Amino acid sequence: MNFDRARAQSSAVALADGRQRLARAVIAAAHDWSPSQQEMLATVATPPEDIAGVIERLKTVQKILDVLPPSPGANRVAAFNTLYLTITEQVAASLSGPDVTDPDWLETLDVEFARLYFKALGAWGVTGSNPADAWEVLFRRAHDDSVTAVDAAVLGVNAHINHDLALAVIATWERLGHPGDGPQHPDYLLVNKIFYQQIPLLRRRFATAWQLEIDRCVGDLDDWSQRILVRTTRALAWEQAEILWRLRDDPEDLARALLVLDRASACAGETLLTGTSLLKAVWLTATAWFRRLVKRR
Repeated sequence: MNFDRARAQSSAVALADGRQRLARAVIAAAHDWSPSQQEMLATVATPPEDIAGVIERLKTVQKILDVLPPSPGANRVAAFNTLYLTITEQVAASLSGPDVTDPDWLETLDVEFARLYFKALGAWGVTGSNPADAWEVLFRRAHDDSVTAVDAAVLGVNAHINHDLALAVIATWERLGHPGDGPQHPDYLLVNKIFYQQIPLLRRRFATAWQLEIDRCVGDLDDWSQRILVRTTRALAWEQAEILWRLRDDPEDLARALLVLDRASACAGETLLTGTSLLKAVWLTATAWFRRLVKRR
């Protein structure tokens, strides 16, 4: 397998330029977690060791976010955190169920996944330590009430799945082995089912009156399209992990690939705010772009 360094460099530049054009419409920008910056940093400073620790920290983060600007309960990052907490609790409940092949593997993946979110929270507003661009798309709009809670939650899902998930899979392989499409892959897919169950409920919880009216008009169409999007993006994250895994012995090429992945995810997040159907097209295009960086012999 060869890695196209020149294409990676040009792609990273083009994606950065594209994001700048898309981001011009930002109304409000948050720069840290004030007035609770130190409380947030202390909460996420120590990485969790198990899924119970993940849930505990998510609950503490929720309490912090719920009192931040623009008003109590209206911070846009809080909308994503609510969704993430709900999904994580469902994953924790599934670990002892009959459908899980390797509960240790699935719990480790969940922990590594959460650590990336907490790392991003801990980097926001800290001099010399910036979160991934994909997370910055959401964080800088934390106070922006022109962004709906639904869109804010999906911005977080975009960053966490389209950027973080491949990295979490790699970290899990590094700790436990089993790289590739092995017996743990069905456990990875089990999380899709949890998303299918929870996203419609949470979307309607955050929806505005006109969004609820649209929901009534289209019936199950939105739920079906979002299930397709969840399945597709999580499948692509696994494929990206396999590509990145093969680059792990070349730090320079790995860094180039990670930069493209981050910037593509950030562009997808910015595009979300112009329309979800366009987001799907842009993310799939960006992912195809990422694949083209790798040439198989």
